[in-house]
Amino acid sequence: MTTTKTTYSFELALSKERSADYFKLRKRIFCQEQQLFDTHDVDETDRHAYPIVALAHPEDRVVGVVRIYESEPRLWYGGRLGTHPDFRRGWRIGKGLINKAVTTANTWGCDRFLATVQLQNVRFFTRLHWNSLEEIDILGRPHHLMEADLDFYPATDQQRPELPLLDLSLPNVA
Repeated sequence: MTTTKTTYSFELALSKERSADYFKLRKRIFCQEQQLFDTHDVDETDRHAYPIVALAHPEDRVVGVVRIYESEPRLWYGGRLGTHPDFRRGWRIGKGLINKAVTTANTWGCDRFLATVQLQNVRFFTRLHWNSLEEIDILGRPHHLMEADLDFYPATDQQRPELPLLDLSLPNVA
């Protein structure tokens, strides 16, 4: 009997289907599991953020999420990084999402890439060439504001697409 090995890919979630799966997984992680938000974690940042997903193959299933956005010219942030509970072993998906997020922003003209990282993940980010700038509290939980060393995240050929107009009132989003 042959078993199919799961492989992963990382891409911008620009179709309605991928976007819906992206928000569904975010809701599962940040509302239901971590209980950081009551009914949804969607905010105004989502209007100008690029969603990125990790896909498990061969089933083509969204198993990880992160968003990136430019808060001011050349200053980018990553956020809402999460992996489906069934796929958390080995940090492979988190590492791939972080790589896709930072290399994509670097390609699009990023001079600084920052993220607020939950305390339990700071060591993981440090191993991936991130530096802690300060400890902060978000939603009553300890975080670190961290910065990626862009030398370890080279630019790629990822074209910057137009963002789809996102109706944040859609039931599958909120």
